[in-house]
Amino acid sequence: MLSRKIPIDAAPPNVTPTYASRGMTHSVLRNVLPEESMEPRAAYQLIHDELALDANPALNLATFVTTYMDDEAQRLMVETFNKNAIDWDEYPQTVALQDRCVNMLSRLFGSAEHHDGGGTATVGSSEAIHLAGLAMKFRWRNARRAAGLPCDRPNIVMGANVQVCWEKFARYFDVEPRYVPLTPTRFIIGVDEAMALVDENTIGVVGILGSTYTGQYEPIAALDAALTVLCDERNAGGAGGTNKTGGAGGTNNAGGAGGTNKTGGANGAGGDGRAGDANGTGDANGWFWDVPLHVDAASGGFVAPFLTPELLWDFRLPRVHSINVSGHKYGLVYPGVGWVLWREAADLPRELIFEVDYLGGSHANFGLNFSRGASQIVAQYYNLIRLGRDGYTAIMTSLAETARGLAVEVGRLPGVTLVAGGTDLPLVCLRLNDDVPFTVFDISDRLRLRGWVVPAYRMAADAESVSVLRIVVREGLSRDMADCLLADIAAALTHLRAFPPEPPAAAAASGPAAAAAAAGPAPAPVPTRHPSVPVGACIAGMARVSTEKVETKTTAVC
Repeated sequence: MLSRKIPIDAAPPNVTPTYASRGMTHSVLRNVLPEESMEPRAAYQLIHDELALDANPALNLATFVTTYMDDEAQRLMVETFNKNAIDWDEYPQTVALQDRCVNMLSRLFGSAEHHDGGGTATVGSSEAIHLAGLAMKFRWRNARRAAGLPCDRPNIVMGANVQVCWEKFARYFDVEPRYVPLTPTRFIIGVDEAMALVDENTIGVVGILGSTYTGQYEPIAALDAALTVLCDERNAGGAGGTNKTGGAGGTNNAGGAGGTNKTGGANGAGGDGRAGDANGTGDANGWFWDVPLHVDAASGGFVAPFLTPELLWDFRLPRVHSINVSGHKYGLVYPGVGWVLWREAADLPRELIFEVDYLGGSHANFGLNFSRGASQIVAQYYNLIRLGRDGYTAIMTSLAETARGLAVEVGRLPGVTLVAGGTDLPLVCLRLNDDVPFTVFDISDRLRLRGWVVPAYRMAADAESVSVLRIVVREGLSRDMADCLLADIAAALTHLRAFPPEPPAAAAASGPAAAAAAAGPAPAPVPTRHPSVPVGACIAGMARVSTEKVETKTTAVC
């Protein structure tokens, strides 16, 4: 988040200690660097007291982010706080742990042994999404250049329910966002509606495995199949053959440098199977349609493999070229780690990878930042080997059962309608019936009096008439605590029915207010599309599933 500079007299100028001590006998300026030092104990107490005003993380049911870890994991994190994950030569074993995490996650997400892709740790899914988006943009742009076609108007197709980091990617890197609008009854992407937005300038389509708004999985397999049909139809007029390649090679389509059945033209510049050969393979313009699918599995990536392993959403689908996942959500690590993975090496254009050698040795790096702590990577590896498939399955099953049980009881409350009840992500999303004389925002306020942080918000564009309350079930919310929450929700409903909030005061009958009323209602404010706070962006090194050395070069991002 951004902080702004404020006038020195705009806020109380001093921080005053709660307790007198020898090391803390005077106030400290809030926004000016103190001239004098203080004892560690005094500094700790000063900050500790102020942070007591924050919410209790255990009662914060707004966040997907992990608030509990084993003592042993916390000990490992403390032991590695002073390690910089970017220092590969100095901390080679930390790099080895990241490599192992990438390999474990790649295989967990359906990567076959012949796939030669890789991935990297990030500070969260926000950075992972930016990296995946850049890879799609460069891949598309390289192929367009190879085909001699314009490459100045890239777009990306996604539901209006995407997390704000997708809007950031589109704005920061000059990609037109094409949003599939929601409806008052559909809160995730529509497949047909998405296909209608895809054209030759589409760098990729985004599917979400666990919407921030409702926890629902988007129909990834249906998106994959629809994209294949669309691309086949567009390429039907070309001369590319049954395997949909544009290369000048033989039956295995080896004209480019992009890998098995994915190659481009004879130049191989994009390595992505989009650009047709010189004879005009593809559509009437000589463009070979091969739109990839990126899966934003920030929340669901550590849920679906353990609760619904038969669900097809990952690298088992041919058009899924990249996946991001948040380790600090249902990966069960404290905030600060995400992962981005690519199916094939060709899905990550080489010019995005930087070869760094001034820290000692030579290492491939792809990221938006450089230095970052190693502790979250170490903690992720701890969870993977400590829990294993059985442990993650047991935890996710317990969370899902808690969410479904809570949903059943919440659905029985008068005036409440369930939107989602733990069938995908372990969360409960509810709305109020139209005849209820208060709103979900009123319920959220009442729950806050008991310490619960339960967000209320409007849905995304074209469904903003629907307001919901969302309860995220994480490790740490026991069945007993869920029962307490249910009792507090019921009490809030009872109180609000007995003492409904007063409607806004009527406008004055004359004067400026009357003139404004005569002019009609003011335009509705643009709804907040994304209720969650985005994670920041930085990264460590880049790991590959295969042991083949990555050849790299550097270029400016444009």
